[in-house]
Amino acid sequence: MALITNAIKGTLDTLPSGSYKIQYIEAVMREIAENYGFREMRTPVFEHTELFQRSVGETTDVVQKEMYSFEDKGGRSVTLKPEGTAGAVRAYLEHGLFNEAMPQKIYYITPCYRYEKPQAGRLREFHQFGIECFGAATPAQDAEVILLGNEIFNYLGINNLTLEINSIGCPECRKKFQQALKDYFNSHYDELCDTCKGRLEKNPMRILDCKSPICSEIGKDAPKILDYLCDDCREHFELVKKYLTANNIEFKVNPTIVRGLDYYTRTVFEFVSNEIGAQGTVCGGGRYDGLVEEMGGKPTAACGFGLGLERLLLLMETQKSEFPTPKSCDLFIGSMGQDANIRASVIAADLRNEGVSAQFDTVGRSVKAQMKYADKIGALYTMVIGDSELESGRASLKNMKTGEQSDISLEDFTDSFQSMIIKQAMDGLDATPIQGVDLTELLGGDLNG
Repeated sequence: MALITNAIKGTLDTLPSGSYKIQYIEAVMREIAENYGFREMRTPVFEHTELFQRSVGETTDVVQKEMYSFEDKGGRSVTLKPEGTAGAVRAYLEHGLFNEAMPQKIYYITPCYRYEKPQAGRLREFHQFGIECFGAATPAQDAEVILLGNEIFNYLGINNLTLEINSIGCPECRKKFQQALKDYFNSHYDELCDTCKGRLEKNPMRILDCKSPICSEIGKDAPKILDYLCDDCREHFELVKKYLTANNIEFKVNPTIVRGLDYYTRTVFEFVSNEIGAQGTVCGGGRYDGLVEEMGGKPTAACGFGLGLERLLLLMETQKSEFPTPKSCDLFIGSMGQDANIRASVIAADLRNEGVSAQFDTVGRSVKAQMKYADKIGALYTMVIGDSELESGRASLKNMKTGEQSDISLEDFTDSFQSMIIKQAMDGLDATPIQGVDLTELLGGDLNG
């Protein structure tokens, strides 16, 4: 049997050497979202195909070209979710979250699947951080959603992002706009791609989102939605801009933004970068006041956004953003002989219980090989236990950065180890901080105070 050595096209492996970056990004997103009052929701990776046909829209590229749909063993059509909002709305309705305190604020981190041509920043399997807010119709909520995304980017140190906003109005004011689009694109009918010819009657706004160079060029001179907004939608959009301005958020009004999913109404926005190629939209979202009703619920105001983690990581690496140092081994305990190895396992377990990252030899290497391994994994301290150390109850602890060696008791080793690190810090020595010991907290304040 041949060895399968390649991942499926359009997917990525996150290796241990880089996983700490994604973990850091996710941790930042979770903390900021929760500071805004959002709480996590987890939904299945696949749903009934009809869910996405009704919510995302049958005329969208996602539904027409990109969904991974298949028939299960029960004869049901199911789809790997191409985005997170539809599943969140379904869960909101199914579990009666509308009966709880409003607004309902939820966030999620979920894998998504779209059959697209893979390129930098665009994968067939990707991970999306999303937030959804149900039950708040005011411009203040639109602005808060944008502020949350902006705060994530600021915290991560991401530069040169442009916030582009637009209003695509409500169903009422869009009627005149849709007719104007039909009239305009009908005059260019023979030039449109086959997909857009099919969209012309059902949803001409989708033509504005077409990736075809010819359709994109034709769309540049198409009517603009901002010229067709009703008074309520215009006032809503103006207030969104005032909230953003009051919070010192720079933005650009881009009347061509319609977003790629049919459920959006009124405010739509994108955070865009020009540093990662054609797939420059890092975060996109807006308001979707009609979606809950479309899926069988009562009319409910809602808004949110989706943010692709892989695309965000690509941008951060392109900008050489800083990441926290990945967690490494605080102490590697070498051993000579079975009794010493058993003692090393006990010491390591005690340290781990106190939050210290500790390892010992589980391979049966020589001491020399054990120390080479400790160096390769970046152990901050090492110690070797043999028969003499077991007999005396003491061992030599080595600081791998400075080379300094200290005699330490094996009895109550965890306390002795932490005390030694504290003493070195108090003496002003170049002590290597260990991740399981908060020196400032243990010393009761500023180390230099």
